[in-house]
Amino acid sequence: MTQGIFDQHLDRNQANYQPLTPLSSLARAAHVWPGHTAIIHGTEQQTYAAFYARCRRLASALEQHGIGPGDTVSVMLPNTPPMLESHYGVPMTGAVLHAMNTRLDAPIIAFQLDHAETKVLITDREFAPVMKAALALAKVRPLVIDYDDRAFPQSGARLGTLDYEAFVATGDPDFAWRMPSDEWEAIGLNYTSGTTGNPKGVVVHHRGAALMCYANVLAAGLGRHPVYLWTLPMFHCNGWAFPWTLSAVGGTHVCLRWVRANLMYDAIADHKVSHMCGAPIVMTTLLNASDAEKRSIAHRLEFVTAGAPPPEVVLARMAAAGFNVTHVYGLTEVYGPSVVNEWQAGWNDLAPDKQAQLKSRQGVAYTALEGLTVMDPQTMQTVPADGETMGEVMMRGNIVMKGYLKNPAATEEAFAGGWFHTGDLGVIYPDGYIQLKDRSKDIIISGGENISSIEVEDVLYKHAAVQACAVVAKPDTKWGETPCAFVELKPGASVTADEIIAWCQEHLARYKCPRHVVFGEVPKTSTGKIQKFQLRERAKDA
Repeated sequence: MTQGIFDQHLDRNQANYQPLTPLSSLARAAHVWPGHTAIIHGTEQQTYAAFYARCRRLASALEQHGIGPGDTVSVMLPNTPPMLESHYGVPMTGAVLHAMNTRLDAPIIAFQLDHAETKVLITDREFAPVMKAALALAKVRPLVIDYDDRAFPQSGARLGTLDYEAFVATGDPDFAWRMPSDEWEAIGLNYTSGTTGNPKGVVVHHRGAALMCYANVLAAGLGRHPVYLWTLPMFHCNGWAFPWTLSAVGGTHVCLRWVRANLMYDAIADHKVSHMCGAPIVMTTLLNASDAEKRSIAHRLEFVTAGAPPPEVVLARMAAAGFNVTHVYGLTEVYGPSVVNEWQAGWNDLAPDKQAQLKSRQGVAYTALEGLTVMDPQTMQTVPADGETMGEVMMRGNIVMKGYLKNPAATEEAFAGGWFHTGDLGVIYPDGYIQLKDRSKDIIISGGENISSIEVEDVLYKHAAVQACAVVAKPDTKWGETPCAFVELKPGASVTADEIIAWCQEHLARYKCPRHVVFGEVPKTSTGKIQKFQLRERAKDA
């Protein structure tokens, strides 16, 4: 390439180029707003100066134990201060944060620990039973650090020899933390639900995390000094990057160990919460709370939700309760939300049913996502923008993952043709907004968690009475969707629905288990392929 006049003697140097990272936002927040409240957890509070110092202490302590670039630190934590501190302290050493789903069962946790080659594990005592079982199954032998929540003490056994608070206290609050030498360096590892076999490890980088911070500020309308309530699990796509985002605007994290109606209302009223994110289950929990659990809300809140679009009645009730709902869509591979339903001012004059129809669409690309379209995955040609022709939703840009850990074949397949293949089927409308129509991999989204139908089917097939089965999503007013199992029994076999559910609960995390079981012949094509499209319709009335 020929150099133009604007390239001659105009090179990158330390003065004009620094790798993008969300870590620098915390350093800035501690400098600009040192006394502003960064974290609230029960009766405990931290300023930004204290938050920054603790993150540096954690990084220093980890480095003293040999943790550095490329190492994995796994955490099994609820929405508590150590989870926030880990999002900064771990990558400050150059290591990669692996935030684990607290709802997983021991075999999947063990697989993740081994696959990630975990060197250090920070675990909350609430999860001691499942973590003890997972560590017994795992091949790796990480340094285990137990977190004892002083605000909400737990009775679980200690699994390691180190206490989190004591460990952090050994660190240097002035630790000279490591900026990434390249913004392409990994900052996080998150696992998909696993549609076939074991889950895939999604590797995300500093550049994408930094850009997500700015995009979140715009999409959620954060402004300066927002008060953010943690109802979205921080393990879920690193809390959609909000642990890093709030530092950019000097926001206050209100931690919530358990998502319960009374706790949410108390936090909203007591701390004047301005923003929150969550799955539809959070909305229904708020709306269906008893009068004793509710508190009067005198201000308006922004609520960002993903998953199945909220029904019109739910949107109306949320608005009446003081919440403005924004609908987003994304995947683990794109740091969480990467598509937002940007509301147009002219839509406010439309009838409520038309507004609900428009709000149910997934929308347009985040400001940090360079490309969003719907294509024929075979020809890689964009489908007509008619709102009817289906194709696969494709994305490209700086908030797309590095790839799948130790899985080059899956990575190559995901990026075929220069686009990230989401696996979701959708349409484009004439105004450029997209809407999902189906999930090509039959993922069920229940309470914001992805459930693989294949994983549940594998367990069902192991039951002695089951000859054929299929699991599909059944619409649910509380959870968005729940698994519905269609079971064809072997000749002469007899089993009840309760027994089938109990069997699944023995072999799966409870949230993955079917809530409905329908017995009968499972419909198949002439080649023996189960016709799930028929079952999805039947599940609505099951």
